[in-house]
Amino acid sequence: MQFKPAVFAVGETYQILVPVITPSLMWVRVGDRCFYDHAAGVLRSKCRVHRMTVPMDILDKAGEYTVCERLIPHRKAYGSKPKPVVETTFRFYPVPQTDARAYMIADSHSRVREPIRAARTFGDFDFLIFNGDVPENSDSTDNLMTVFAISDALTGGEKPLLFARGNHDFRGKFAEDYAQFTPNDSGKFYYPFRLGSIRGVILDCGEDKPDDHEEYGGTICCHEMRMEQTRFLEDLSFAQFDGAQTRLVIVHNPFTYLNRAPFNIEQDTFTHWSQLLGNTVRPHAMLTGHMHWSGVFPAGSDFDSLGQPCTVVVGSKVSRGYFAGSGFVFRKDAIDVSITDCDGKTLLTQTI
Repeated sequence: MQFKPAVFAVGETYQILVPVITPSLMWVRVGDRCFYDHAAGVLRSKCRVHRMTVPMDILDKAGEYTVCERLIPHRKAYGSKPKPVVETTFRFYPVPQTDARAYMIADSHSRVREPIRAARTFGDFDFLIFNGDVPENSDSTDNLMTVFAISDALTGGEKPLLFARGNHDFRGKFAEDYAQFTPNDSGKFYYPFRLGSIRGVILDCGEDKPDDHEEYGGTICCHEMRMEQTRFLEDLSFAQFDGAQTRLVIVHNPFTYLNRAPFNIEQDTFTHWSQLLGNTVRPHAMLTGHMHWSGVFPAGSDFDSLGQPCTVVVGSKVSRGYFAGSGFVFRKDAIDVSITDCDGKTLLTQTI
């Protein structure tokens, strides 16, 4: 293992992702069951990140999991001889049903020390949210390892995480391989999630300018991806989220804010998204980043251009050598928001 595992919530499962440097075979054992990283029955070894998918209820109940790794220096058609199995056991703490605490990191752009310090300013938390642009871009695998370096330091493989893709994640030669390094739902970066008494959806706005913008050099087709995502939202129903204490939308770009050109894209689509979310998820809050400044904006405020379905939290503040993220306490009837920075300061506290 290059870093300790990162345990991401996707739908009703956890995807346990483990980066490696040397080719290896891997599975996790939970209780008396094993969950393998395999491709249609073939254990994978040509990968930089292993992925084992475990039903959420099984890992929550067990409270621990064991990573089993076998180095395989030479994989042959016949008679491969992998090294002995090395087992490492990790405690796992499910998100509590009441007063859950979370910290969100967005727009850290390959910074590691600063977001770690900002999270520690907030204090202990039950789960961690990565909300886009955690790597500077996808031009190197070292950039993509930023997620795992931060998770290792802050969760040690013992707490769950949520993950949303940001616009900078679309840029670089490894962008097309992004799903190999990150949690996703069959290659899609939009899906429902559940953690404790919190339910919601993770969305993916794609890039922040028109697809034919010269910056992208003809390498993206985000409009088509948004159309597919619209159909996903149209298929949701409130029954999927009913009974949750807190309902959230997690998305990198606060898409209901109408930015200046050339960032004023997809206005009809994003207005439709907002209406659909208001009818299906009925969210208590939308957690975002992207702007590189932070704030809390109720529906109907000056920030609300395209019909927010709820209060929007813009939860990251970034400059050279500086980072601030956002902490949350999800209480029964309210959400407490704290913006904390890498210098040990709390910049804002607000209840929504």
